[in-house]
Amino acid sequence: MDKKRVTFLVNPISGTHSKQEVPEMIEATLNRELFDHKVLFTEYAGHAAELARQQADEQTDIVVAVGGDGTVNEVARSLVHTQTALAIVPCGSGNGLARHLCLPMDICKSIEVINSCRIEAFDYGIINGLPFFCTCGMGFDAFISLKFAEAGKRGPITYVENVLKEGLKYKPETYEVKDDTGTHHYKAFLIACANASQYGNNAYIAPGATMTDGEMDVIIMEPFNALEAPQIAADLFMKTLGNNSKIKTFRTKHLQIHRKAPGAIHYDGDPMMTDADIDIRIEHLGIRIVTNPDVTEDVAQPNPVLNAFSDFFNNINNVREDIGKRGHRIQVINKLMLRKLSKL
Repeated sequence: MDKKRVTFLVNPISGTHSKQEVPEMIEATLNRELFDHKVLFTEYAGHAAELARQQADEQTDIVVAVGGDGTVNEVARSLVHTQTALAIVPCGSGNGLARHLCLPMDICKSIEVINSCRIEAFDYGIINGLPFFCTCGMGFDAFISLKFAEAGKRGPITYVENVLKEGLKYKPETYEVKDDTGTHHYKAFLIACANASQYGNNAYIAPGATMTDGEMDVIIMEPFNALEAPQIAADLFMKTLGNNSKIKTFRTKHLQIHRKAPGAIHYDGDPMMTDADIDIRIEHLGIRIVTNPDVTEDVAQPNPVLNAFSDFFNNINNVREDIGKRGHRIQVINKLMLRKLSKL
């Protein structure tokens, strides 16, 4: 039997840990009887996309993104509508797509998944010509992505700190939204479109999303006040966001959005500025991905954000009453949550 060819594309600066030991881990874990392999390190933004495109042109069987969500997006967008499959060794700060697919967060265990070589076809999305595989969005969603990209350090704690500092100061926008049911107008804090279920770090923006139904889950978050913010945060991590009265959801294959002025969007967490008109659609089963043969196993690492806030979330009503009594709503929320962050 001919061996399959697999190329590992390693982003040396993704996440918070060094990737210098990754080649040794690959040598020790990859089934050499099934695969011939090589390891390439990326050198600049966009390099992973270039290398993945070359590998697809050479009909390499599998290209492995070793990095975070940005690296996964770069590699994946070069593999759509080809016979070359994407595999993921998650090494980022959020790992949204890897977590949705129930891939191990451990490097060696994720390489063992590649040994199984189980490949399935999945949907992906396109926002204003830019492919996304997990989520895209606008409003506060994109604003925080910009802040996160500007931050000197990465990780879930940096993300949450930005949300706390900026969230209740952000001004909602009015959007004209057109889908196959007609045109609707919403004043929204954010609009997110999800191909997969979560942003990363087990923050579930669309708990019911599936990557094989040919549709995206659209989440419209209406404006909320400081008293309502803790419940929204709790719902995000507890997979109950759809039950919140501030959330409207629907599914569609194609969405057109108009806003009053140009602004930011994000695709898989990468921000960019675009014009006032936004077009989002789903490409059905357009990418092949190596999947976990045992998706029933709980392979995800504990989520530090959820663990830190677990008692906060479980006692959300007491927190809301405390905020109301003190009157200093924003300050109390930030103080309670930042106190948790300081202990991580």
